[in-house]
Amino acid sequence: MKPFLLLATRAEDDAADGEYAAFRQFGRLTEDQLHRVRLEAGPLPALDLDDYSGVVVGGSPFCTSDPEESKSPVQRRVEAELAGLLDEVVARDVPFLGACYGIGTLGVHQGGVVDRTFGEPVGAVDVTLTAEGRADPVLGALPERFSAFVGHKEALSVPPPGAVVLATSPACPVQAFRLRQNLYATQFHPELDVPGIVRRVEVYRDAGYFPADELADVVARISAATVEHPPRVVAAFVRRYARD
Repeated sequence: MKPFLLLATRAEDDAADGEYAAFRQFGRLTEDQLHRVRLEAGPLPALDLDDYSGVVVGGSPFCTSDPEESKSPVQRRVEAELAGLLDEVVARDVPFLGACYGIGTLGVHQGGVVDRTFGEPVGAVDVTLTAEGRADPVLGALPERFSAFVGHKEALSVPPPGAVVLATSPACPVQAFRLRQNLYATQFHPELDVPGIVRRVEVYRDAGYFPADELADVVARISAATVEHPPRVVAAFVRRYARD
């Protein structure tokens, strides 16, 4: 099987390694089947997309909607490199799955609007598939209604032209969309179960997602949540697009 490509941007090793392990676990992928590039650590290497079954963009501490002047040189480089790669991904309809930061990256690249209108605090939210989501070969692996972990300061307020909204939630109207046939993005985290999100919030306790002195309360709340279904998205994406 040709490997999948994970494009990661988390500078903290614990968070980066946890994300990589989660995508491997839920996609049932070996190390040889999930090639990771940590974009925050250095420039995007030359890639031949024909070498991969598909491309995954994970979450990030970066916010696409931050004013350009406030972005670090690393963030500006990462965003430029991702935009360049997405030119080819979109043109060729290469299988793509963007999670959290990935929905903003693909959304903005294709003309959508990302801002802070529909941010959601860290926690489990109720997500509902649209009719198109229920019929979709990837998102349709989920129940019509399910709980998922979120935690984002920004979100799509206007989907890109041509996007098919696949899932929604009360506080965030675009929880997932598809472009063309093979380009997917979710606002919720399909790679996070309870241990995964606990690990994540401990790493990012000082990143402004919640007051740092409320960490124990946040951990207690998310630990009590029942979130079982979102990893099916990762599994369904891998099943659909894995190729020799």
